[in-house]
Amino acid sequence: MGVKNSYDKGYYTIKIGEEAVYSQNAKSRASKGSVGIKVSNGILQLRFRYGGKRHYLSLGLSADDKRNWKAAERKAAIIEDDILKERLDMTLAKYKPQSALATFTPVFTPITSPKPDLAELWKQYEAFKKPLVSQTTYAVDYRKYRNHIAKLPTQNIEEAIAIRDYLVANLTPNTTKRVLTNLCACCDWAVESGLITSNPFQGMAAKIQLPKAERGEEYDIDCFSRAERDIIIEAFEESKHYRYYAPLVKTLFFTGMRPSEAIALQWKHIGDKFIAIAQSITISENGHKLKDGLKTQEQRRFSINDQLRNILNSIRPENAKDSDFIFLSKTGKFIDFGDFLNHAWRGYKNRHGRFIEGIVTRLVREGKVERYRRPYQCRHTFISLCLESGIDSKDISGWTGNSSETIYRYYASNQRNLQVPEL
Repeated sequence: MGVKNSYDKGYYTIKIGEEAVYSQNAKSRASKGSVGIKVSNGILQLRFRYGGKRHYLSLGLSADDKRNWKAAERKAAIIEDDILKERLDMTLAKYKPQSALATFTPVFTPITSPKPDLAELWKQYEAFKKPLVSQTTYAVDYRKYRNHIAKLPTQNIEEAIAIRDYLVANLTPNTTKRVLTNLCACCDWAVESGLITSNPFQGMAAKIQLPKAERGEEYDIDCFSRAERDIIIEAFEESKHYRYYAPLVKTLFFTGMRPSEAIALQWKHIGDKFIAIAQSITISENGHKLKDGLKTQEQRRFSINDQLRNILNSIRPENAKDSDFIFLSKTGKFIDFGDFLNHAWRGYKNRHGRFIEGIVTRLVREGKVERYRRPYQCRHTFISLCLESGIDSKDISGWTGNSSETIYRYYASNQRNLQVPEL
């Protein structure tokens, strides 16, 4: 077999492309505890003996790049040290690449271009992170970052300054900070994986200052007034196309539930005195998924008053099963909240490019609602109106899942009609 692409490593020679095993130990490949590096089908593997058995570990790294050999050497050294100290993980999970702990082992393609391609780095970084993040993060957030990267004026990471300036000029500070944070994480991983030599995005995100208005939807508080709330509810009840959403809208306003919690409610969660809020709907790459547990806790209870009981009784079918969802779409399935937002609430562009107003957008145009706000403000409205009514923050905390500290910090200063007393 011919040898190709050889280069000297000092204590032994690695021969890239040859189907053979090269030991970390130059003096004796068969010495006890030594770990060999094998090339199999172009992929680096580690081979060693322990406990009278031969073990193989695929690293998922291409053998055609010197930097991948260095990564393999580091992993082999860790195994040799654990063998020497008699603490080897017999499952080998400790030594596998994180991606190998899932159902697939991505092969990291070396970046051979003189101008490293950011889109290619991100693609490989996504494959690495897939088993480590939630399905919603992978399906929704990572797709957004992928789209932002595709729109950049350059994919060359050596032009990181130009990339940063483009993001600052074209995105909000919040989005810019998020994109730069993730680009930095991607390049940190790429450095560790031997794909690039340095991270040009290091420290950029920390220098992006966010205005108070961009704290994220959870704390971006811009409540509806009590009158606006009632106008929105009435508009949904009278809507020819979207009246079936009215019970959901009323429940959001009257309970402060997060939208993902409300649409996940099933009849089994409804008791005589309480609603058990114990699950949510999340978005994955395969669509919507029912998830046990909530954002900040496993579950909580919400007291059923007459107002809420009337809403539930008005929509409960006579033959309702415990597993049936409470709030249903027009087709009788659980509600796709994205469809609710982009059609009934805000509006959408039809295939001819004409914008079809949603209910809240129309009410703003008609001057009945002061400005457009997203459905999450229903939750903020409930909490703020509770505070205005003098309800203790500990009780509001139990109903909504926010801590008392959070309620005081983010909601107390947003109360409406707060007058300075005449002393």
